Amino acid sequence: MANGLPSTLPGGAPTIRELLRSGGRSFSFEFFPPKTPEAEEVLWRSIREIEQLRPTFVSITYGAGGTTRDGTIRVTERVAQDTSLTPLGHLTCVAHSRDELRSVIGAYAGAGVRNLLALRGDPPGGPNQPWVAHPEGLNHAVELVELIRSLGDFCVGVAAFPDKHPEATSLAADAAVLAAKARAGADYAITQMFFGADDYFRLVDRSAALGCDMPVLPGVMPVTNIKQIQRMAELTGMALPTAVTERLLAVEDDPRAVREAGIEIATELCERLLAGGAPGIHFITLNRSTATRQVFRNLGASVVS
Repeated sequence: MANGLPSTLPGGAPTIRELLRSGGRSFSFEFFPPKTPEAEEVLWRSIREIEQLRPTFVSITYGAGGTTRDGTIRVTERVAQDTSLTPLGHLTCVAHSRDELRSVIGAYAGAGVRNLLALRGDPPGGPNQPWVAHPEGLNHAVELVELIRSLGDFCVGVAAFPDKHPEATSLAADAAVLAAKARAGADYAITQMFFGADDYFRLVDRSAALGCDMPVLPGVMPVTNIKQIQRMAELTGMALPTAVTERLLAVEDDPRAVREAGIEIATELCERLLAGGAPGIHFITLNRSTATRQVFRNLGASVVS
């Protein structure tokens, strides 16, 4: 036992670390906790549809300021217990003391969840607000990786940013942070969504030059709503290449055409990433799996077994 948690967690399923090391391509899908009964139905319908694709894993996000903590844990536990899927539980430093973080980690462990994504998280007021740590909490994702590692046999993922974290002083400094997470014990990284394949490859190269050789899974989301993606880019600092916006704006008055263009753009990006050596794709679904399943089919994807 370490700090009240078992050193070896229950469940015989392989960790994401082990799945990534097996040599096949990883395909995974990201969801967020529902806020209404109707949204709950949509989520679980999507999860059951994704289950048929036999993905490497699925992840459940953790809201800003810990606002969805209970929902995240509940959904992640249900995925672990009621489906054949490997769940990845998110965890952020925002508004949590060390003791609260240990409690959340313990809840995951109790449900047999061995895979955690360690994030600093956005400030409660939004990405553009100043970061203020909990007085008894953590300041950086590196510290959260170290805490998780000290509590048991967890597989730990972290975030990466092809377009640079909004608070990073430079692309080089951002890569140095990713390398520090690897040294702290992170097993792999998942990127924020992006549209430039070259930005991803440059991030991997910068990190590798610093001795960071952990797998970096690119995060991809098919655009089905132009205003939504523009808002996300504004909040996160994500680059929206002109070539992407021109294709979407050319059909902005036709929702079906926007969706089709978004699927085409995502498919082309995934093809470039996989051809260039990316270890897989992490699809951001927004809890509706239709568009991402279409991209998956377009790729003729075969998952890690």
